[in-house]
Amino acid sequence: MIDLDKIQKAIREEKLDGWLFCNFRHRDALSDAVLERPSGLTNSRLWFYAVPSEGEPFGLTQAIETDHLDGLPGTKNTYISRKDLEALLAPLAGKRWGAHFSETLSAVSFLDAGTASFLEKAGLVLVPAEALVQRFISLLDSGGVASHERAAAGLYRIVEKVWDIVRSSYAQKKELYEGDLRRAMEEEFVRLGLVRDHPPLAAAGPHSANPHYDFAGQGALVKEGDIIQLDLWAKENGPRSIYADISWAGVYAEKIPEDAEKIFADLVSARDKTFAFIERELSSGRKLSGAEVDAYTRSLLVAGGYEKAIKHRTGHGIDTECHGSGVNIDSVEFPDSRFLLDGSCFSLEPGIYLDRYGFRTELDVYIAGGKPRYYGRLQTSLLHC
Repeated sequence: MIDLDKIQKAIREEKLDGWLFCNFRHRDALSDAVLERPSGLTNSRLWFYAVPSEGEPFGLTQAIETDHLDGLPGTKNTYISRKDLEALLAPLAGKRWGAHFSETLSAVSFLDAGTASFLEKAGLVLVPAEALVQRFISLLDSGGVASHERAAAGLYRIVEKVWDIVRSSYAQKKELYEGDLRRAMEEEFVRLGLVRDHPPLAAAGPHSANPHYDFAGQGALVKEGDIIQLDLWAKENGPRSIYADISWAGVYAEKIPEDAEKIFADLVSARDKTFAFIERELSSGRKLSGAEVDAYTRSLLVAGGYEKAIKHRTGHGIDTECHGSGVNIDSVEFPDSRFLLDGSCFSLEPGIYLDRYGFRTELDVYIAGGKPRYYGRLQTSLLHC
């Protein structure tokens, strides 16, 4: 059974009249997820489900697919023609409905332009629902925080084990491939009971300058002096388990090169100053958006001369998905004006990418009691052999 009280609470907090769900051919994964609709149902006709801020929900299904809203609370109506549908939508006219579209956040934008135009011609006022999505799906309760921290503890243990392999290979002058590092991480995921949506990243040398580097087979041979970037994310195996996502970097050498040491120190400084910025602004009682946080981090990197070496936003929302539906730390790619709320969980991961190598440092932050918090330890300098 859906959590109607939680849905309506989110609607009231965003000062909307309601939240409008609809689907066609299961194109809207959010509508199916929030309303817990079975993915196996044939969905060849539009259905609508309108949840008001108060009172009973209102559902509409086409006459040959009336089972799509079975088990949901509220009144149900059936339409056959487009004319029927227009008439049945009349009670929703003149009200502000959160709908799944967004000019900037593609991850929560599913409503097609044609259906949106039809609804607006029927008199509905459509408002982007990304803030509703964050409130309903992505704010962690105490159980979610505990799940996230357990996953994070596992990831930190994996980093330690993998770097032990790096040091051992270096000391024994044994060949080491990117594939060896990725395989070691994957084996630890299985041993610790963690699951992930994509293989972790293990990138050496110039490959570390590609934030989404991937390879087949063994990958490249790790060479003396190579920067090694590890990026790993996973969660416990359960329906409401929360991801953790961390990035650690090191060098395949006994001594850290001065240029790499300086760049990484600047990254660490930007990360830590951003955390302090969040702490300071929230403690003053000010609402802080993901876009503002990203702009702050970015300004620090630009001031350090790294503007052309920044390839991505400096953080993303985290929930039951690694790249979740909550606030992103982003002012340039998918500018996110949503606020950091109690329960928000997101990464802080500034990166600098040059031609010969690149790296990033990442920690996961969640907001609790109006303060930013994180679990585990911070990487303060590059790992080495």
